[in-house]
Amino acid sequence: MNGNYHAHFLQALCDGDSADPAMQALLAQPAFAVYRNTVFKGCVDALAANYPAVRRLVGEAWFAAAAQAHARAHPPQDACLIAYGHRFPEFLAGLPQAQALPYLHDVARLDRCWSESHLAADDPAIDAEALLAALSAGRDLLLVTHAATRWHWSDAHPCYAIWSTNRSDDSPAAIAPEWRGEGALLTRPDGQVLWRPAGLGACRFLDACRDGLGVAHAAGSALQADPQLDIAAMLGALLQAGAFTSFHPIH
Repeated sequence: MNGNYHAHFLQALCDGDSADPAMQALLAQPAFAVYRNTVFKGCVDALAANYPAVRRLVGEAWFAAAAQAHARAHPPQDACLIAYGHRFPEFLAGLPQAQALPYLHDVARLDRCWSESHLAADDPAIDAEALLAALSAGRDLLLVTHAATRWHWSDAHPCYAIWSTNRSDDSPAAIAPEWRGEGALLTRPDGQVLWRPAGLGACRFLDACRDGLGVAHAAGSALQADPQLDIAAMLGALLQAGAFTSFHPIH
């Protein structure tokens, strides 16, 4: 088999054209057109399922056109499409037709956070009492985020208010949020994805934990972002939400 067969096949699939003689013969077959339509419909359907808030904001026709364009630019690499579309938020950020909706890629990132939280592995809940005892003893610790924990902060847009309002079909679509930066935290403590607003300090704290930094450094990052932040209250809220799975002492 030609070593470039896969590349030629993808070109024929995405563009409906190819200079390769074998692909030209394939494209001439009516069944291949049916196959192409089926593949793209599957991609559009998968994106529609994975990005419901985006779909609700822009409408079915706009979403279908954007999803088809994304599928042509980023065809699936796996036959299972349940997790398809990890590049869709960045694709929307660069899509000329989306420039009138500058918050759309942030909403898409929260839709993606939900999918990743839903599909993540099961982790045990952190031993909160043991953690608090270790912190009370003055030990610096590394907090490990739960596999299903996701968060996102937007400096410019009220992404949480827009996303949470449009996440379910039975919620009102018209809102008038205060136009300022917002963040969100998504967790799955009991098998169901839950979401809540998250401040900049909490998001920076989680960023530091994800990057392997200790609680002391993470708290410093949080306070630098939000000098008025109550670290104890923030950590308590994160623990209650199920954001962490374990902790380790830093030697």
